[in-house]
Amino acid sequence: MNTEIQTLLDRPTISVDEAARVLGLGRNSAYEAVRRGEIATKRIGGRIFVLTAPLRRMLDGEAAETPAPLPPPPAHIAA
Repeated sequence: MNTEIQTLLDRPTISVDEAARVLGLGRNSAYEAVRRGEIATKRIGGRIFVLTAPLRRMLDGEAAETPAPLPPPPAHIAA
């Protein structure tokens, strides 16, 4: 694993864009995977944080709990 990816995975959370780089996905594909609940995330305010512990387990091939899909953002944020 290259050092940039290892550095990202050493943090407790990363952005969806950073998770896309780690997984070798495009930005839109990563956000779709988040929406489908395939990538474990935590929403704080209007930001989405990818939890790296479940992401590391997924990359290591362990069966990860399927996280619940994110609820849609409040209407005042979605606009």
